[in-house]
Amino acid sequence: MRNKVLLLAAFAVAMGYLEAAVVVYLRAIVYPQGFAFPIKTIELHLAAVELGREGATIAMLLAVAFIAEATRRGRFACFMILFGVWDLAYYLFLRVTISWPESLLTWDLLFLLPVIWTGPVLAPMLVSVLLIAAGLLYYFNRNASEDVSISAVEWAIAIAGGFVVFLAFALNHGPVYAGAVPARFPWEVFIAGMAMGTAILARVARRVTSRA
Repeated sequence: MRNKVLLLAAFAVAMGYLEAAVVVYLRAIVYPQGFAFPIKTIELHLAAVELGREGATIAMLLAVAFIAEATRRGRFACFMILFGVWDLAYYLFLRVTISWPESLLTWDLLFLLPVIWTGPVLAPMLVSVLLIAAGLLYYFNRNASEDVSISAVEWAIAIAGGFVVFLAFALNHGPVYAGAVPARFPWEVFIAGMAMGTAILARVARRVTSRA
């Protein structure tokens, strides 16, 4: 199991480097003086290509998760590890190659689907750490993780927490789309969503480890 996790992590790190390389090229073309808000308007066909690239990235992570695991929980855990490691590796390689971000509170354009996601790089990194923790809980307690019961209420709270985190990233969509600089990141919304997800993970982890 350890070897499997290491191989999955290696794939995600490689994807993180590939993603970072694409962004290095893109910023050299669109932001030759350095990336900063307000976001520059790019040509429509480039925007379409970028949206397709983001969709393809998620599709690749999902495909590997489906190939690597046979159960729904296994695939979900695999995807969480892949996504989390990929995201952390992406920022690491950007820092190594172009010395960006300058700090963990540097604002970034995170995603474009279905709306513009923005926030300090610390926020998506914290999400990635939580996803990796959840995935590792499954892999190092596999049998117990498959057997333990997760109630509909717990699933609902976890999903709601994820939606609240999404809202924190999406709340500045309007100003950014209009060409403005986002005023502030809604940390209170983000922390609330993260707290919901962390609380459910802690509850499930207690049950899983007690069976292991």
